[in-house]
Amino acid sequence: MRPGEAWLAHEALAEPSPGEVLVHATHSGVSRGTEALVYRGGVPESEHARMRCPFQLGDFPGPVKYGYASVGEVEGRPVFCLHPHQDRYVVPRSAVVPLPPEVPPHRAVLAANCETALNAVWDAGELPERAMVIGAGVVGSLTAWLLGKQVRVQLVDVEARRAEVAQALGVAFALPADAWTDVPLIVHASATRAGLVQALDAAAFEGTVLELSWFGAREVSLPLGGAFHSRRLTLRASQVGSVAPRQRAMVSHRERLKAALRYLADPACEVLLDSHGAFADLPNDLARLASAAGPLCHVVHYDKET
Repeated sequence: MRPGEAWLAHEALAEPSPGEVLVHATHSGVSRGTEALVYRGGVPESEHARMRCPFQLGDFPGPVKYGYASVGEVEGRPVFCLHPHQDRYVVPRSAVVPLPPEVPPHRAVLAANCETALNAVWDAGELPERAMVIGAGVVGSLTAWLLGKQVRVQLVDVEARRAEVAQALGVAFALPADAWTDVPLIVHASATRAGLVQALDAAAFEGTVLELSWFGAREVSLPLGGAFHSRRLTLRASQVGSVAPRQRAMVSHRERLKAALRYLADPACEVLLDSHGAFADLPNDLARLASAAGPLCHVVHYDKET
């Protein structure tokens, strides 16, 4: 398999054992950041084990069955599961989380991204009166939306069209040249060196830059010889694989996912679902989705008769 290749494969399914369920997928979501990196073969060798998703088949760099935003039905009840794109699959019952009645199945594909954003808000700790998020992808936009429920937030992106996303989510928007300065908390989610450099430049004295981007095998150089030390800045990583420290003793991964799903009852999140396609077309759609000009979140639709 070469980077940039994808296809559908048949897989034999065993009958569910006691404690297992058969899921009939109705929707799944393509996470453009991580899944595009996997599609391009950009997972560094050092992260091959840590980057495995639940129920992944195959090993990096590929071929792999990948993905982690599947919504389906179990005995007629809608559920979410961290599972690769697949029309039917058998998993332990504990691996599925029932959807809240007020969350439509197609919107629930955002659950994994919303969980990442929620964990970032928790990782930020005590929040200042204002915060900035750089990078208006799905995770960055959801993080700004969740922060905006508590503090003043500005969402920054190089694409002016993301202003419509910010407006729908109820947060301010700015292009990099018009962004705030002297900000106590900045969440970086653009996955670019330029965005991270801007975050460091815009941070207030003793401010925190929370890094949500994952650069894969790319190396990133930063200007840490300037005012980074004199302004006593903190550059800290946030990653969804572990529950944020302050909540870890009280909140399990499953409870965090349930909390993220409850947030998705808000129809404002619909603005992030800007691309749709059939499961049969996914191999061909991936090249477009992995491009720099791709959509925010692509929703895959499954034929219920399969």
